[in-house]
Amino acid sequence: MTSDIILTGDRTTGKLHLGHYVGSLRSRVELQHVYPTFILLADVQALTTHFEHPRLIADSVRQVALDYLSIGIDPERATLFIQSMIPEIAELTQYFSMFVTVNSLRHNPTVKSEAKERGYNDLYYGFLGYPVSQAADIAFCKATLVPAGEDQIPHIEQARKIVRRFNELYRPVFKEPRILIGGRLTGLDGGSKMSKSLGNALYLDSSREEVELKLAKAKTDPARVRKDDPGHPDICPVYEYHRHFRPEQCADIHKLCSKGAIGCTDCKRLATQAVNELLEPLRERRGTFAGRMKHIDEILVEGTRKARAAARETMLEVREAMGINYFGD
Repeated sequence: MTSDIILTGDRTTGKLHLGHYVGSLRSRVELQHVYPTFILLADVQALTTHFEHPRLIADSVRQVALDYLSIGIDPERATLFIQSMIPEIAELTQYFSMFVTVNSLRHNPTVKSEAKERGYNDLYYGFLGYPVSQAADIAFCKATLVPAGEDQIPHIEQARKIVRRFNELYRPVFKEPRILIGGRLTGLDGGSKMSKSLGNALYLDSSREEVELKLAKAKTDPARVRKDDPGHPDICPVYEYHRHFRPEQCADIHKLCSKGAIGCTDCKRLATQAVNELLEPLRERRGTFAGRMKHIDEILVEGTRKARAAARETMLEVREAMGINYFGD
């Protein structure tokens, strides 16, 4: 049995999309059969950018849980839990924040790029401290593996530094986590990665008609004007759908596109077919679970209970290491 533990999750700011699926959801389904797995619904971290819309976050908790179950996350194998219901994570975040410099947070590339994307001139305390909170998410259950996208590399590196510093200051309690990098899917606008905030996403609960409509409007190779012009599939966002969802046929598409032997309309039609084939079993499972919302609540309550038990054990070690476990319990 492996000694590694997985921690992964998503901010509850709305439904999940194909970018999440390519980035880490797909691998989570496989990894839950190999490693003990904790999956958090990060409602506290959702507040870093959506603090004015707590209702959206509360509604999204169940929607994201529904997404997890529809893709094949098994609550008998993976522990699904709600971040805000684990007070020990908040406590550990506070302890970690005592020895993390503001400078290191300001220079975190992911923090900088997201602040620019959102037009933040003055950074809120919670937004700036996101990487510290994320380090506590990872450490509370002593996770060592974090499936995530490339944009999370700076956060995981910061988490490594934080737990290393804790171990040096007090005593070794944590192992340094490692990232398991997933794929990346460009948004339908062709400009950047798929993102809820940029409005360029294709959601996991999309109907067949929505998939067809959105992919029909997706950006393609901007240099290709006529159907028989040689294309450049390596810079075409739609070709990414072939790579991720039609891997066995993507070499053929690459060859045909490069020679101008297939037009963008036909290319999109094949990509649409592949996406709908992927989503069809998800739609079926989602429909089943959507009719049993009380059961979803039970899954979240039980998962949160398990996560809280792990958190209590870790925090006993943390307080003892720091010498602040005053009465021995």
